[in-house]
Amino acid sequence: MKERIEGLRQSFEQELQRAGSSDAVEKLRVAYLGKKGSVTELLKGLKEVGAEQKKELGQHINALKRGVEERLSERIEEIRAAEEQREIEAAEQYDVTLPVAGDPGSYHPITIVQRQLEEVFTSMGFIVEDFKEIVTDYECFEAVNIPKDHPARDMQDTYYLENGQLLKTHTSAAQNFILRKYGAPVRAIFPGRCFRNEATDASHENTFFQMEGIMVDKNISISNLIYFMKTMLSEVFERDVKVRLRPGFFPFVEPGFELDISCLICGGEGCSTCHHSGWVELCPCGMIHPNVLKLGGVDPEEYTGFAFGLGLTRLVMMKYGVKDIRDLNSGNLKALSQFRHE
Repeated sequence: MKERIEGLRQSFEQELQRAGSSDAVEKLRVAYLGKKGSVTELLKGLKEVGAEQKKELGQHINALKRGVEERLSERIEEIRAAEEQREIEAAEQYDVTLPVAGDPGSYHPITIVQRQLEEVFTSMGFIVEDFKEIVTDYECFEAVNIPKDHPARDMQDTYYLENGQLLKTHTSAAQNFILRKYGAPVRAIFPGRCFRNEATDASHENTFFQMEGIMVDKNISISNLIYFMKTMLSEVFERDVKVRLRPGFFPFVEPGFELDISCLICGGEGCSTCHHSGWVELCPCGMIHPNVLKLGGVDPEEYTGFAFGLGLTRLVMMKYGVKDIRDLNSGNLKALSQFRHE
């Protein structure tokens, strides 16, 4: 029996070396380890061996079985590695040192201006935060002093979801989160995409970008707000821009203002972009309402602050002379690829 086991081991090794494919190895496995395989037949033959030899021979046969299994696995890996190497050698060769041809592409103009603004505000000590697009009713409205029965909700045609959440209508939805995360004092900007179910025209879209900013500290006043807005505009446009500040109502600021910019499309003479007024509303702003500070965990008796909601999409239109806001969401590569980030 021992001679049969050793002879079977040697014949297996010889046949294994000749097996040059996965199919050949599989046939070999069946021939030795299958129900009628050679090793299996040896195990069946143990019943004819005396009890004193059965244990010893059983150990030898099981050792042979394990050895066959291991060698089959090793051979399969060798064949696979050889096949992969042949594929690599047969593959088309490329000279990786050749220069890459083609247009590297361009950034979307909103991305370009957003990054410029982030550089401007970080240089003035502001942190940049990101915020989700699907928010709760509390985050979007109640936390910024717009309760459920407030008429200001009628100003924003909101996309509500079946679970009661909504697509944020303004970046102000992040104010409560920022105040609770950092407390006071804090300087932060948080750009993001906003959504409103409204009719589109040359200056209105249902999907647009804003950049919210807040600064909360002791003794903050309107003069601080005006300084930061003027600095931001001079950096972005790289020239003097005519602006005006007029009273405006927003529930989350008191007092509130509208920062308008002279339309750079028509030079203030009036066009479809500015609705023939010569002015474009760019940045609603004001001093943060005490109720908003309280809801954010900040004591309004000790701290004050300002907030602004910069119309990032409209700022892009003014900077690059884009007459129709709908062009920015069009996906028209011919129109958008002309913008380059220096």
